[in-house]
Amino acid sequence: MCRNITMLRGLEPPATHEEVHAVALQYARKVGAVTSGPLLTSPAFTEAVEAIALATEKLLEHLPPRRVPPPIVPPNRRRATTT
Repeated sequence: MCRNITMLRGLEPPATHEEVHAVALQYARKVGAVTSGPLLTSPAFTEAVEAIALATEKLLEHLPPRRVPPPIVPPNRRRATTT
């Protein structure tokens, strides 16, 4: 659907809850065509992001390990290594 959504499977150390939540937010914003404003804080949007994050964490738990790590470092990890 969107090649810009961050890959989390195969990260070392594994993806954190914050990274999963950021990807869920990224996905929900893309699907809902929501870029800013009050829709981002609406209960329906917040609930959707939490449901996506939960489903993503469950999926990552059940997938087999990757042989090769993802080619791109998630944005949250890039910021942590540059400071």
